[in-house]
Amino acid sequence: MILSENHPFHLHGFNFFEVGRGLGNFNPEKDPKRFNLVDPVERNTVGVPAGGWTAIRFIADNPGVWFMHCHLEIHTTWGLKMAFVVDNGHGPDQSLLPPPADLPKC
Repeated sequence: MILSENHPFHLHGFNFFEVGRGLGNFNPEKDPKRFNLVDPVERNTVGVPAGGWTAIRFIADNPGVWFMHCHLEIHTTWGLKMAFVVDNGHGPDQSLLPPPADLPKC
């Protein structure tokens, strides 16, 4: 018996929109034509099908380093994790404050 399971991926720091999903390899010529860009579901965790893919869309307006990972913890040791580095934006609401002058150095 061959078992496979979906992977619940969670993104810290943002909500995102699930615009598409599929089984097998993502086809950049065909799959985007089926994306739901009108009324996609908003989430911070999404089930990625085993042997498949999920396309998400979000506005990267929260500066910092944000972790995205499979919620099945053992799967993070298999590489099902990543980080998004979001640089400062143009305005004060989209920028990190500088560290305090008395912050100890490593």
